[in-house]
Amino acid sequence: MTSSPPHPTPRPTPTPAQPTPHTELSADEARRIALRAQGFLGAPNRKAGVRGTLRHLGAVQLDTISVLARSHELIPYARLGAIPRKTVEDAYWKPASTTEATPHPQPHAFEYWSHAACILPVEEWPHFAFRRRAYRSRPHWNHDLPPGTYDQVIKQLRTEGPLTATELGGAKRTSEWWDWSGTKVAVERALMYGEVVCVERRGWKRVYDLAERAIPDTLLHDELDDTECLRRLVRLAGQSLGVGTRTDIADYHRLKAEQVDAVIAESGLVPVTVEGWSKPAWADPAALETPARGRHRTTLLSPFDSLIWERARTERIFGFTHRLEAYVPKPKRVYGYFAMPVLAGGHLVGRVDPAREGNTLVARQVALNGPKAVPAVAQALLEAATWVNCTNVRVERVDAPDLRASLTRELTRALT
Repeated sequence: MTSSPPHPTPRPTPTPAQPTPHTELSADEARRIALRAQGFLGAPNRKAGVRGTLRHLGAVQLDTISVLARSHELIPYARLGAIPRKTVEDAYWKPASTTEATPHPQPHAFEYWSHAACILPVEEWPHFAFRRRAYRSRPHWNHDLPPGTYDQVIKQLRTEGPLTATELGGAKRTSEWWDWSGTKVAVERALMYGEVVCVERRGWKRVYDLAERAIPDTLLHDELDDTECLRRLVRLAGQSLGVGTRTDIADYHRLKAEQVDAVIAESGLVPVTVEGWSKPAWADPAALETPARGRHRTTLLSPFDSLIWERARTERIFGFTHRLEAYVPKPKRVYGYFAMPVLAGGHLVGRVDPAREGNTLVARQVALNGPKAVPAVAQALLEAATWVNCTNVRVERVDAPDLRASLTRELTRALT
């Protein structure tokens, strides 16, 4: 059997020998650097595909909400275009082929706590050792863990192989979402400790396996100290952001400010000043080597996309205030349940709250930043409709009623 190519080795974190000269960036330069770093400026790297996108971003956030599609599907779609959704899932969860040297399936990714619950490249496993150690040393949540349950879960996984919480004995004691069974508490605790790993979602359920079986030995036993872990994650955040403040960098993998401060001087990132930014910033030196130019993507963005998941950064870079309103009472919503910002020409030009009714993509609510946004919003809606196999687009409400007719014309022209 032909073996799969080995997982890429994480790039070493360079330590600059001499201080790097301070760089001043305009607000526009910083915006374009951020867009390029996130994969929205320049030709999309279709050859690298979904796995390349995951490694480039370092983390893809998961969320239970599925309107147009789930967020982890929307992330590569926004950068690569209308790739088949099964291709996306397979890229995350389908393991490499087994060989005599690797008799167990070797994952390309695993799920763990980063910015939130995220899909992470498997080669980053060693760099979350600091978090696994922290979970082991901190007080546990309020969930009760019956005596012997933890050991029983580990024994069952070792005997039976990968299992969901349901297959382990049940995820909940009652229908309440928070009322976990002892089995669920045990397996989630084992996940946080790193004894168990999630390397697949099956029907949105986590599939758990023993880390010793699922994670390649070279990664499993590469236990780095906290400083090495933090240095890598700070460097990775800087690369993924292009340029960011300390808060931006800390937020990417949900580090503490003092953790960033302790390692940023040795992370390889360089200090910069950005026009209009009130706080110091750091940049990936590679992002400063060439001007950020190229073709812009026009697309709908998941609210959980790493380009915009931090509200203060989004406001600072794009002058765009966005808030997920799914958990806001319906009468108090301004833009809709799952309003998706529209990216076009390197700017956020509007919002669409989508829904699906059979083969129709419904824009329940559309907000446009003026007449010039109409063609871009129409283009984003049409591409999204094609991606989810819808043959029609219907607009229900436009916040600027005088633009409704022009948006409908643009859509009708393209659909006929």
